[in-house]
Amino acid sequence: MEKKKSLPMGMENFERIQNEDFYYIDKTGLIKDLLENKSYVTLFTRPRRFGKTLTMSMLKYFFEIGSDSTLFDGLEIAKEKRLCDEYRGKFPVISVSLKGVSGINFNEAKAMLRGIIGTEALRFEGILQKDSLSETDYQQYKQLIMLDNNCEFAMTDGQLKNSFLTLSRLLQRHYNQKVIILIDEYDVPLDKAYRSGYYDEMVELMRGLFGQALKTNDSLYLAVLTGCLRISKESIFTGMNNFNVYTVKDMQYNQYFGFTDAEVTEMLEYYSFMERSDVIKEWYDGYHFSGLDIYCPWDVISYCHALKMNFSIMPQNYWVNTSSNDIIRKFISKAKSVTKSEIELLIDGGSVKKKIRQELTYRDLDTNIDNLWSLLFTTGYLTQSGEDNGGLTELVIPNKEIRWIFVEQIQEWFAEETARDSTTLEQFCKAFEENNVAAIEEGFTFYLKKMISIRDTNAKKERKENFYHGILLGLFSNMDGWIIMSNAETGDGYSDILVEAQDTEVGIVIELKYAENAAFDTACKNALEQIADRNYEERLLDDGMKTIYRYGIACYKKRCRVVSE
Repeated sequence: MEKKKSLPMGMENFERIQNEDFYYIDKTGLIKDLLENKSYVTLFTRPRRFGKTLTMSMLKYFFEIGSDSTLFDGLEIAKEKRLCDEYRGKFPVISVSLKGVSGINFNEAKAMLRGIIGTEALRFEGILQKDSLSETDYQQYKQLIMLDNNCEFAMTDGQLKNSFLTLSRLLQRHYNQKVIILIDEYDVPLDKAYRSGYYDEMVELMRGLFGQALKTNDSLYLAVLTGCLRISKESIFTGMNNFNVYTVKDMQYNQYFGFTDAEVTEMLEYYSFMERSDVIKEWYDGYHFSGLDIYCPWDVISYCHALKMNFSIMPQNYWVNTSSNDIIRKFISKAKSVTKSEIELLIDGGSVKKKIRQELTYRDLDTNIDNLWSLLFTTGYLTQSGEDNGGLTELVIPNKEIRWIFVEQIQEWFAEETARDSTTLEQFCKAFEENNVAAIEEGFTFYLKKMISIRDTNAKKERKENFYHGILLGLFSNMDGWIIMSNAETGDGYSDILVEAQDTEVGIVIELKYAENAAFDTACKNALEQIADRNYEERLLDDGMKTIYRYGIACYKKRCRVVSE
């Protein structure tokens, strides 16, 4: 049997992938397009885990002086002999990722930024051994790599702002060639600063850093930046005219981030996983980048890796664990009735039309919920369906994985919201012990209206019933002194919910039904008959409950009916 290549799980280093013969989906065509459509500064924005960092690594190993040219043998760019001869291995390259720039305060974040840039400057320490630098150049370079008494980089704020510019000029003089600058995850420092309360200070620092490096740098040949958000020019890119931004709404370069249908099919055929193609598409496809259907590459690789270990394994949520999903929680917490209805529509497989602002500052995010719609779109929680119409973008949830993230966050938010009003919640639960049908019906209706529905309108009736089942279990979970059993074996079957109230010795049997077309009475009657026919109270009696209440609860959308016997 042919030995298959290993999958590059979490690997973002192009050289290692090629040298160690990992499976690689060829994205080197980007190099040709980048050179033939040359712009001074190019920014690519894509959601996280769509291959941005690996792409930047690929660019570094293509352009950098001294790189192994054989890394690109057999790849698409190798067919372009003229471009390879002219550009491959011809440039000094400054390559940094700002992913790690964070801190509880501005000084900590600055220290991390100094560390990242200082470490990159150290890669070129060999220039100190040459005669290409003047004494002034020599001193400027030493300032970039100088350490303090704590062995941390000691650049002043002014030196830090000028660091990319300074290093570019020194490298140009040494190599007699202009410099390429690659900055991955350029917007992360601003995100972290906004969350930690030093946003204005970080904006000022980044404006200086990028302005010096990308606007007034005569030593720059070209620069490429990546990130999740297109930060407004007024924020950190002031005055930059030769600056092209390519987002998920742009046709150019859309095939180079994420996997296309053809690329996924090729991978699945290689590993003999084609029979899982439909489920992979359902869970991890669904992104639309300017009309092109795109899979999340992190998910596809992760699931294929899991399939190699266990072919029967079901799809998992991989993307959710790669970063915080606070944005969903913030969005849900700010949602009013109209927005909640729109969220319900999205979860049920529908769409909403919104005006998308692609240029934002982080401060914009809290001004109104419309900006959060834009953020959900740019960060990959929503995607575009069809073409823009009248300035509005039709938005949908891309796939099952992202739907699951919405559902999970909604459930957590609802649990926190209901627990906050403990008095109302306790009164609702006690109504079951007291056989107060009116209070149960009123209370459950209240919570149904409060909850963002996560029913699937296309699902079978049993799955719709699970939604209401889950809400009720969540509400009950806050009750001390209750033993709660879900789908417990009892009598001649499995009851939806059994409760043993220890203090009052009251047993509660609940059977939930989905009332098709609002046929509440029929559904309640069927629920009570099922309780009686299958003797669901048997377990409660065996456990010593002296009083048994049987409830048939019928639900339809956000209404319910409760009957008891």
